Amino acid sequence: MTNTYKQAQEAVDFLKKILPARPRTVIVSGSGLGDIAEIVDNKIIIDSKEIPNWPSSTAPGHAGKILAGEIEGREVLFLSGRVHYYEGHSMNAVIFPTRVLALLGAKEFIATNASGAINKNFLPGDIIAVKDHLNLMGVNPLIGPHVPEFGERFPDMSHAYNPEMLKILKDLGLKQGVYAAFSGPSFETPAEIKMAGILGADLVGMSTVPEVIAANSMGMKVAVLSCVANMAAGVLPEATLSGQEVLDNMKLYSKKLADILINFIKILNKE
Repeated sequence: MTNTYKQAQEAVDFLKKILPARPRTVIVSGSGLGDIAEIVDNKIIIDSKEIPNWPSSTAPGHAGKILAGEIEGREVLFLSGRVHYYEGHSMNAVIFPTRVLALLGAKEFIATNASGAINKNFLPGDIIAVKDHLNLMGVNPLIGPHVPEFGERFPDMSHAYNPEMLKILKDLGLKQGVYAAFSGPSFETPAEIKMAGILGADLVGMSTVPEVIAANSMGMKVAVLSCVANMAAGVLPEATLSGQEVLDNMKLYSKKLADILINFIKILNKE
């Protein structure tokens, strides 16, 4: 399905009718990280299937629920899960929620994800602030006819991850790293991980970058918190990787991520 501006506006109009307030900040949860939704107060739960033209997630650990509410008094819209390119969705569908929420008036986009560590200084359980990315998915989500309502045709990606937000995360004690996005759904080979490392990547995953590009094109401030689930392929030669391991580990680390998000929002409220 090609998601047009008309389709996005239908979703916006639907959400305007049921949301108590316009969200200032969008938060997207990654694989197995849906439990961090517990930090949302005064929540209204929306089944994404009810929203016109909204793509459905089939990935494990992605609930497909949207929570409207507050974190530390800040109006947020929390997406419990995302859709992925590897599910067979078009890139237009992958970034459709991001575009809708930007049209709704959200100014900040905070994404979380699960990742594999290429950098041996990162360990499972570490929360890393993404400072830059490598798009190795083989496609850019802005390809296609330009729709001015969806923002810049050629967005500057020099500061794709907002410097002020990165500074806050650094002050909170987070390490920073470069995230490489592959299309998936197979895990990367050791040779692919070695290549990504040579190119400067510290982390690897199968999501997030399309949304970051779309959010930048629509003028949103972006921050990404990547939770290391395991060491990437070949980093520990004897290790094997599984999707279930990712989900299990993310459940263990959800509380740590939730605490960081609360402190992050507290500081944003003072800005």
